Amino acid sequence: MHKATLELSHFHKGCGKCKRMKCFILGSPQDTRAEGSRVLEDHLEINQMIICCQLCSVPICNTNRRPSSKTFSFLRKLNWPLVSAECDAESFSTTASLPYTEEDKRQLREASMHQLNSERYVPTFKDLSNFTGTINVTFRYLAGSPLARKKYLTIGLSSVKRKRGNYLLETIKSIFDQSSYEELKEIVVVVHLADFDLAWCECLVQDISRKFAHHIIAGRLLVIHAPEEYYPALDGLKRNYNDPEDRVRFRSKQNIDYAFLLSFCSNLSDYYMMLEDDVRCAKNFLTAMKKVITSREGSYWVTLEFSKLGYIGKLYHSHDLPRLAHFLLMFYQEMPCDWLLIHFRGLLAQKDVIRFKPSLFQHMGYYSSYKGAENKLKDDDFEEDSFDIPDNPSANLYTNINVFENYDTSKAYSSGDEYFWGKSPSTGDFFLIVFDKSTKINRIKIVTGTDDRQNDILHHGALEVGEKIVGTKKGKQCSAFITLGEFKNGNIEVLDVEHKISFDIECVRIVVTASQKEWLIIRSISLWTTQPSN
Repeated sequence: MHKATLELSHFHKGCGKCKRMKCFILGSPQDTRAEGSRVLEDHLEINQMIICCQLCSVPICNTNRRPSSKTFSFLRKLNWPLVSAECDAESFSTTASLPYTEEDKRQLREASMHQLNSERYVPTFKDLSNFTGTINVTFRYLAGSPLARKKYLTIGLSSVKRKRGNYLLETIKSIFDQSSYEELKEIVVVVHLADFDLAWCECLVQDISRKFAHHIIAGRLLVIHAPEEYYPALDGLKRNYNDPEDRVRFRSKQNIDYAFLLSFCSNLSDYYMMLEDDVRCAKNFLTAMKKVITSREGSYWVTLEFSKLGYIGKLYHSHDLPRLAHFLLMFYQEMPCDWLLIHFRGLLAQKDVIRFKPSLFQHMGYYSSYKGAENKLKDDDFEEDSFDIPDNPSANLYTNINVFENYDTSKAYSSGDEYFWGKSPSTGDFFLIVFDKSTKINRIKIVTGTDDRQNDILHHGALEVGEKIVGTKKGKQCSAFITLGEFKNGNIEVLDVEHKISFDIECVRIVVTASQKEWLIIRSISLWTTQPSN
């Protein structure tokens, strides 16, 4: 692995305020094999210090002050040696201070908060697609060791000693118990015992080894620990959001815990899922997730969410883990991890949340890992036993209903938490699904309206299926349809579809049978295909 360097350089063109302020840019990993040094040649609205990635010229951290010697030491420890530079003929060492006025500092703070939310660097950040640098941490293997063969999914958990309650063993048990033998072949669970109390870690790993010995032997369970020496100083951190010092310390360390875990897991599988150490799982959650991943083939995504709570059930491509790990390290003292995950998703150009219901994971802990405080949060979309994600075969979608804003047809057909919304449909209007290839359908379920817009349902409509595709000026269409049923209270569900018709289905059509003044929300279109017999 080649060395990475940080280059500290400055410029002050294009900013009137820079005439009275010291201006810096701090670069981050730069390939020393590359020719020359490419420093970001852009400037923020006001002068501030930025940590920016030399590989793609994107700022990945900023601050209203020069990094302390502790921060520089931390970066060096992670294999990022620093070099200094001059500014306006003054040479600054790593401990030098800048002569900022109070007004300067105020403006820098405002710019820092603005910068993290800015979309101006999305394209360049997204271009960091080949970044595979790992964090220079030597982990201790407390139980198990990685297998040579890559798995389909890594499930990562980070756990620390709690003042009240411990749910880690129950969480691990739920993961394994709710998975079939075939599913177990495709997963590896990595537990990061991140507490600095080594006696606690040793005691807990003995319990884990005793209860899950066969999973450890099979390579399905690893327990690791990142030594305290690799952590930065956790005292004197910035108190953003007026959080008390102990809470800032807790969440800052938690960000580093997860960053180290992500870095360790980056080459173990195709996908990575983040869990907390106090959850229970839906039965066959992996099969449900694989259905979703397959349904998203060909579409861009950064994060798929299978729970609406915290960092439970967040799915990533493993190739994104190195830059996510570095992102958490750079911003570790700025804000909680779940907030940083939202910013990371946005910087990689996934603007909207892609969440699937019902949820696959439920929070079960009663006491928080922070001070043992009560935490009664529950995901009311969780279904443990009856979870059934539809197959929704690949198809083209058409409608002649006037679509409202960006609530387009695809949002009714996806498994995500989104919907189609059209303006007052008239008699004869339709919503058409044309499959890429004829399909055997076993079950169809369509839901219209939402809890907060209960009148925006299909008041009068029919469900049809068709065959014999023909081409038209407006796209493909089936030339022969039969009706399966009428909508009742805005919904319809038809079972045993393959026994009601004599052909493989090429089209599914929703037809409006009476005009309505209310708008129409199609919340979900769910299709289950007939599984071929063995």
